[in-house]
Amino acid sequence: MKYYIVAGEASGDLHGSNLMKGLYAQDPQADIRFWGGEQMNAVYRQHQSGTGLVKDYRDGAVMGYLEVFLKAFSLLKKVKFCQDDIAAWQPDVVILIDYPGFNFKIAEFAHNAGFKVFYYIAPKLWASREGRIRKLQAWVDRLFIIFPFEQTYFEGKGVPFTYVGNPLVDAIDQSPALQESRADFIQRCSLPDAPYIALLAGSRNMEIGQMMPTFMQLADRWHAQEPSCHFVVAAAPSRTPEDYATYIEGRPYVKVVFGETYAALRHARAAVINSGTASLEAALIGTPQVVGYRVAPLSAIIMRRLIKVPYVSLANLILGRLAFQELLQENFTLVKLEAEVRRLWADEPYRQKMQADYAEIRTLLGGGGASDAVARAMINELKVKTQ
Repeated sequence: MKYYIVAGEASGDLHGSNLMKGLYAQDPQADIRFWGGEQMNAVYRQHQSGTGLVKDYRDGAVMGYLEVFLKAFSLLKKVKFCQDDIAAWQPDVVILIDYPGFNFKIAEFAHNAGFKVFYYIAPKLWASREGRIRKLQAWVDRLFIIFPFEQTYFEGKGVPFTYVGNPLVDAIDQSPALQESRADFIQRCSLPDAPYIALLAGSRNMEIGQMMPTFMQLADRWHAQEPSCHFVVAAAPSRTPEDYATYIEGRPYVKVVFGETYAALRHARAAVINSGTASLEAALIGTPQVVGYRVAPLSAIIMRRLIKVPYVSLANLILGRLAFQELLQENFTLVKLEAEVRRLWADEPYRQKMQADYAEIRTLLGGGGASDAVARAMINELKVKTQ
């Protein structure tokens, strides 16, 4: 069968790559065309020749309501390009991964054009803009959700859904980075053999611009008091050294590593994370963390009116309480950040309680095999629809 997959950001590339592994395993004749990134492309190259990657997600990814508005014209051009490409390729199914601002437009087109539409990783309607449920009802044949609390939310919403676990469990447990020793990681990345704090500023330029100044203030103050400690910025593969150069200049105690997120988290004493998927990854890896999040002021005003969940971090939402602190917008200050990181660094009972919460989160997410199970469920659904 022919599968057209659309992923629009780093987390979608990760989940898309694992889904593709499952599709190829369950359907050896799978023909896949996709929007995504290097992780999806690497899986594709293992199974198919030619060019399956249509557009790289790194080409113009944006965050925040104001930022999306400013990029609207460019996004509309990409929507039209994607629609034309789907129509020309004639897939058996269009699989949309998160990224609702773009993917809802593709869902509408694909449904109206007669294509089957699967949505993998539900838009976070439980957090904001619940009215978009009508779009799922109208344009999506089946929703594939990845969080246990979503089952209760989508019951009775009129959208057929499937839940078989969370693919991050597989991605982390099967990662070679978690099998590597600390000594090997330190040597491979040319890091000092000393304790360090991991810094994850996000995968988009806007996120880096919002987070890195405060990260560097923390590094400066900490290094002045404890010169043996250093900081490792775990940069997304989509970024370049130039994205961080102005921030780390003159700071030999700050090192940027690329494509090393899991290893950097695994061996860190603590981590400061810009929300997103990385905070759940840190929980599954077992890294004590604090989440910081800041967007443009206008975006923050809009988000506060729309968002209705008590936490921004997926791990905290899954647990139903704070496993780790969230310092958001005006609370993301040097004083509060330093106080929390020092607690993560030195308060052993606090660290142990966080580890216990992490174990509960892992249990709530279920066991491994989610990516294969989702692929199998998608293929079975297609077979039913074509009978």
